[in-house]
Amino acid sequence: MAKIKIKQTGSPIRRPERQQKTLIGLGLNKMHRVVELEDTAEVRGMIQKVRHMVQVVE
Repeated sequence: MAKIKIKQTGSPIRRPERQQKTLIGLGLNKMHRVVELEDTAEVRGMIQKVRHMVQVVE
């Protein structure tokens, strides 16, 4: 299955708890950290919810 790389570009400080937990669910918790995940509908939905704090990296 295809992989997708995600980089955290925004801080979760002063964000709703739900968005903070979404970042943790994606495996992100510090600025500029990059994770590689399976490209599934669930992961795409999580990225969509915090799109202002993450960036898809190639």
